[in-house]
Amino acid sequence: MRVEYINPFVETSYQILKEVLGGATVTRGDLYLKSTAMPVMGVAAFVGLAGDVEGRVLFDMTFETALNIASAMNGEKLSEFDDLAKATISELANLITAQAVTKLHELGFKFDLTPPALFAGEKMEIAAMGGNSNSVEALIVPLITDCGKIEVNVAIRERV
Repeated sequence: MRVEYINPFVETSYQILKEVLGGATVTRGDLYLKSTAMPVMGVAAFVGLAGDVEGRVLFDMTFETALNIASAMNGEKLSEFDDLAKATISELANLITAQAVTKLHELGFKFDLTPPALFAGEKMEIAAMGGNSNSVEALIVPLITDCGKIEVNVAIRERV
């Protein structure tokens, strides 16, 4: 996985979170790689990528973090993970990926996004792409905010 693909997602996630959370503190934790099926924390917004590259970006967080972010973005305290909260987290994923892909297009990479898909539940797992030796490792970038931790999970490879 080339760093050129990853940096725009990391930088954009940081910038967008600071902006939508009203200038909240956002710090980056230590990056790590994950190659096997991995459990998600409770709420995961998934965006697929296709074109010169294939893969996905996953924004993973707990229900509590998702509610805190949705509340901050809507300017009101949301007490349950309802349709408004779900739409807000999907829109956050959309904002981040659209801006990151715009940066990648400016660097000459061409690919399209799928609309965000939101998964919410207990004990869910996201399996590695491909299921064979060609599958790609996911780079996990933890972002710690005043609302909680979000893990930006990027798995991208060049199309063969």
